Amino acid sequence: MGFYKLIFLLSDRLGGTSQAKTPPLSGKLSGVLQANNPPFGRGYVELHKLRLLPFRGGRVGLSIMRKLRTIEMNRLSLEEFKEADKLPLIVVLDDVRSLHNVGSVFRSADAFRVEAVYLCGITATPPNAEIHKTALGGEDSVEWRYFERTEDAIEELHRQGVFVYSVEQVEGSTKLQELNTENPTNNQHPTPNTQHPTPRYAIVMGNEVKGVKQSVVDMSDGCLEIPQFGTKHSLNVSVTTGIVIWEFARQLLLK
Repeated sequence: MGFYKLIFLLSDRLGGTSQAKTPPLSGKLSGVLQANNPPFGRGYVELHKLRLLPFRGGRVGLSIMRKLRTIEMNRLSLEEFKEADKLPLIVVLDDVRSLHNVGSVFRSADAFRVEAVYLCGITATPPNAEIHKTALGGEDSVEWRYFERTEDAIEELHRQGVFVYSVEQVEGSTKLQELNTENPTNNQHPTPNTQHPTPRYAIVMGNEVKGVKQSVVDMSDGCLEIPQFGTKHSLNVSVTTGIVIWEFARQLLLK
């Protein structure tokens, strides 16, 4: 990242030695960072934008928390996304009314390379300008299918050997922190078929008011629930989807 010249004052409380004849600073740093090379260019960065990192022996180091530019994020092209391995998870939207919620689900699905999104019942489908406002192109990268009845989508998933969770508050639900993709609800494993030799999962997200239909809950292999501690016990469906997708990604992609 180039050479940086640091001019600072360090208090005795941090175990350092002051470079100027000034009183101790009660554990705070003061000064500037002079940058002679990209990515900063020539100029100065205030020290309050730096991060203190503890090292062995009680010493303190500095780490620069610089926001990444878009070109540094290793974003996939649309073609690369289509070819990349996917998170073995399908998101099923059961009569989700809001187009903005649909778009947000596509955006989260893209972020974690979800296998597909199934749109059911009154759930709108791309192309749609309102979906695009929140999907930001995720509706183009993520595969999707439409089913007139959510029950038909569940039957199709079961034929493929997919383990289906409804995300709903029910008796006997599995709390999200207790999800174990190596040993799903009731100690059952998804039955892999010849086309998909690894376990695959689906999560059903319900209508903003009514939730997942009881008939769909009855067809599911299990139910997941996010514990809540406030007065509402209700999260926006797109927010809930992002939380649950992340837990699957944490267990299946980051293990």
